Amino acid sequence: MESYYAALNAMAAAPNDGVFAITIDVEGSAYQKEGTWMWIGADGKTTGLLSGGCLEEAVAAHAIEVLSSRQAAALSFDLRAEDDGGWGQGSGCDGVIHVWLEPVTNETKPDWLTLKQRLDRGEHVLMVRSIVYPDERPFFQSETGEQFGGCRRTPHREWREWLHKTPFYQGRSGLYEVDGETFYVQHFWPKPRLVVFGAGSDAPPLVSAAKAAGFSVTVSDWRPAFCHPSHVPDADAFVMGFPHETVPRLRLNERDFVVIMTHQFERDRELVSLLADMPLAYLGVLGPRRRTDRLFPSGSTPPFVRSPAGLSIGARGPYEIAVSITAELISVLRRRSTERV
Repeated sequence: MESYYAALNAMAAAPNDGVFAITIDVEGSAYQKEGTWMWIGADGKTTGLLSGGCLEEAVAAHAIEVLSSRQAAALSFDLRAEDDGGWGQGSGCDGVIHVWLEPVTNETKPDWLTLKQRLDRGEHVLMVRSIVYPDERPFFQSETGEQFGGCRRTPHREWREWLHKTPFYQGRSGLYEVDGETFYVQHFWPKPRLVVFGAGSDAPPLVSAAKAAGFSVTVSDWRPAFCHPSHVPDADAFVMGFPHETVPRLRLNERDFVVIMTHQFERDRELVSLLADMPLAYLGVLGPRRRTDRLFPSGSTPPFVRSPAGLSIGARGPYEIAVSITAELISVLRRRSTERV
């Protein structure tokens, strides 16, 4: 899961001010990369990790100072030391981590709540934050064109290009230089949606694994007893009905991930006929390839359909299969090629 989800949730629930700690640059290797977020509340409690645990206490201490001064600040931690005399504390991470501390106050909190709302609506948002002028508030723009936040400067052409020309879930967060000024750029992506057709006994493990990996999971089934929180407690949403009823209501698009696992051949064939021409990010069908071949009029599974769904790891049983499918979803999301055996 992207760390900013948890940080934004903690910020929204916090009754008082706080600080976002953001990894803005990494030199060498580190436990986590640019774009990692942590929330530090006014009481010192934290949500999230910037490292394997060797930085957080120091970052939290500095965050209290930032909150007191209401002045954003940058910190650097050298984790290359292999003894206890350096920040690495023997961690051997072999990198330097640069952290930005962004105070969140009554004045600026509405900007961050707006960001959270846009993510909850499924929108991609770009944030550009000047590192040279810490008093200047961040610039935000959503994919719909809406600009918000307290930044008063005119957006650079490059900013709009970064927003509109970046493929889904791509785009490197980090430091960029524009016209001689250094900015921190962050792409905020909404949680990718996974739609699971079929709520049999093997659906709950997949829903649980995918949700833990950061997906928003919708379950669709025609059986009321199965398509219900009591049966699949980790699902975020339920759409009950037969395929010809539910598929139009779901408004699927090129960012959606779909797994067909009804265990009923005719139901699967109906779903395949409805979904095959949609520009989905992922379409997987549970079961042997020869069974999936029979679902298509041509007698052959198109190359864009993942069958059997999941990476070939020798999975046995619902829980291992859930892990293999979730791993394949992540590989597609991150644009990593996987060899199918």
